[in-house]
Amino acid sequence: MKNKAEELAQKQLEAYNAQDIEGFLDCYREDVTVMEFPSNKVIYRGIGELRERYSWMFGENPGNHAELLNRITKGNVAIDHEYVTGRSNGAEAYAVAMYEVDGEKISKVWFVV
Repeated sequence: MKNKAEELAQKQLEAYNAQDIEGFLDCYREDVTVMEFPSNKVIYRGIGELRERYSWMFGENPGNHAELLNRITKGNVAIDHEYVTGRSNGAEAYAVAMYEVDGEKISKVWFVV
């Protein structure tokens, strides 16, 4: 049985790959904070900025796809290791994202840099 962190990490990944902005945003709290790890430098804050950034990204990269390589969950945290392809510029990258759930939505995200 999946815990809430695993459930939301999977739901937002599926919406990301489908370029479904509404389904993607539905996983996040209105006051979501997205940061770099380990510095905790804030990249952006709030659902409005999340909508703006990902709407643009989906529009610019219609073939964008994140393949889940591994997921670790503990309590209210899910950590995803992904392989991202399909960018318009041809760039491919490995990414690590950590999602913290508060209540029924993702409240914090860290991208390992």
